[in-house]
Amino acid sequence: MTARTMAHKLIADHLVDGEMTPGREVALSIDQTLTQDATGTLVMQELESLGLRRAHTEVSVQYVDHNLLQADGKNAEDHEFLRTAAQRYGVWYSKPGNGVSHPTHMQRFGIPGKSMVGSDSHTCAAGSLGMLAIGVGGLEVAMAITGEPLRIRMPEIWGIRLTGQLPPWVSAKDVILEMLRRHSVKGGVDRIIEYHGPGLADLTAMDRHVIANMGAELGATTTVFPSDDAVREFLRAEGREHDFTELAADPDAHYDSTDEIDLSNLQPLIARPSSPDNVVPVSEVSGREVSQTVIGSSANPGLRDFAVVANMLRGRSTNDAVSVDINPTSREILQDLARTGAIADLIGSGARIHQSGCMGCIGMGQAPAVGQNSLRTFPRNFPGRSGTPEDSVWLCSPETAAASALTGTITDPRELAEKLELPDPKPHLPERASINTSMLLAPPDEDEALNIEPVKGPNISALPEFTPPPRQLELTVLLKTGDNVSTDEISPAGAQALPLRSNIPALAEFTFTRIDPEYPRRAQQHGSGHAVIGGDNYGQGSSREHAAITPRHLGLQLVVAKSYARIHWQNLVNFGILPLEFIDPADYDDIAQGEALRLDRLHENLHQQTELTLHNTTRGRDYRVRHRLSPRQVRAVLAGGLIPMLAENTTGSS
Repeated sequence: MTARTMAHKLIADHLVDGEMTPGREVALSIDQTLTQDATGTLVMQELESLGLRRAHTEVSVQYVDHNLLQADGKNAEDHEFLRTAAQRYGVWYSKPGNGVSHPTHMQRFGIPGKSMVGSDSHTCAAGSLGMLAIGVGGLEVAMAITGEPLRIRMPEIWGIRLTGQLPPWVSAKDVILEMLRRHSVKGGVDRIIEYHGPGLADLTAMDRHVIANMGAELGATTTVFPSDDAVREFLRAEGREHDFTELAADPDAHYDSTDEIDLSNLQPLIARPSSPDNVVPVSEVSGREVSQTVIGSSANPGLRDFAVVANMLRGRSTNDAVSVDINPTSREILQDLARTGAIADLIGSGARIHQSGCMGCIGMGQAPAVGQNSLRTFPRNFPGRSGTPEDSVWLCSPETAAASALTGTITDPRELAEKLELPDPKPHLPERASINTSMLLAPPDEDEALNIEPVKGPNISALPEFTPPPRQLELTVLLKTGDNVSTDEISPAGAQALPLRSNIPALAEFTFTRIDPEYPRRAQQHGSGHAVIGGDNYGQGSSREHAAITPRHLGLQLVVAKSYARIHWQNLVNFGILPLEFIDPADYDDIAQGEALRLDRLHENLHQQTELTLHNTTRGRDYRVRHRLSPRQVRAVLAGGLIPMLAENTTGSS
């Protein structure tokens, strides 16, 4: 029998249809789902559209961790809708303040060997437990809850061999920053990253969570670690050792591509504004003034990450010019910080303690001042994501954030340790976690659930209905973007926009405004369908399907780009927007905003071929473009989206 990677084993165990050949579409059975409130309202509305009676998954959980600020009634309305909809459809509900979805799910529900999809790009963090966990759009999560398999292109498996041991003052965040430094935000596209090798022995399950979480920043389909003693120890601390299963790659497993990192040679790293792959050694940028440090988020969620900071700040005062913000990632971790005394150390140093949730990571509060450096243990620093349009956000480890909080400048923690004669900050952690399930609501039994009506406040609109495209597509280019445009720039988060996630017409007013403030007005005035031209890695970042729905609501029917980020490409298809790629990337330069494009015999050509001719009727020129759609996806686009296609199938079979 051929030796298999860990990823191949997980995929084979869940394979429903297709061949495990890179690039071919495969269908995978899904055991668990994860939704959060910024995307979950649409998922619940989609479940209603799909006519779901009861969740078909082993476990589905709806978390409230993004929209926590209640400046008016909108977020509270969403929370009540999500609570009642979760009860109606047989889904667990994690109340506001219970914790960030990814570490909380890891603590309470994650099981080695299981498959999971989540309507959050950082769902891949569960790979730290040996799960096959993939971030997708909300509609695909809704389909999984109804029992449908997930259909994706089979990725390549990228083996990363770890050797050595992390030196003092270097931690897991520096490992993933090193990956980004080497390979960029596009390095993991169409790949599963699988870590293996002797260096794993010194990495805890939560260390692995840090690394797996930010695999999303590499563009990877997911990240996989083995389920070994570190995972057993984590589950034991959570009172769930019975869920442990040992899983690993075969000794002679073959990887499609490989790399190796000697952990012993790593140093503190930091991502400069405004991209996660803009990585340099901390020592290279030390001395720059800092006005804010924020510790928390799903990218550094473990008790260890907060305890290290508490150890460094104990008995000291943070710099007068620095705001130090602590965002505990779960109610459980907040309790553990309290019982170990770490909270007292943090408060005594001048740090501010916030509620358990994503907070500043999604731009909900904690926005920095314009032009002031903010150091964050977050996964992303895309322009304006913090809530400040002209922000200066840096990504770093808890050690670097704490050292900089003490000095008021970007500081290599090794230099501070030498100057202050600081001992190794490795904390002593309790063997058992403070297990807290008081804010987790189990779903009622089915008979009771069927009598529950989801509560819809005035801010919750219906899903838009989209019509099929015409047989000849004639569109005006209303926007042209550059490379690495993120979904934050297409459909912004933050305190103004995020409360409108369940109100598509209102949220549409924010579409593309970080790139062109006039886009929504121009699209509404244009009236008929239009096109957008994009660069490389179009749609990177968050899985939010709003970045497809709101442009579609405004009339977007076609995107032509050099290349796409995986999740956004899929979301475009799901909502009836045709994603095409330039065969010759130089053709991108030949098309300008305001020009008219035409695709002839669209329905016939999409079914019959993957390469099409795009006519620029303004210039009288033709370009060769291609699509990567499966026959199923072609049908979805031509139906106006996945929901209309499913409705057609239901009507046709009745």
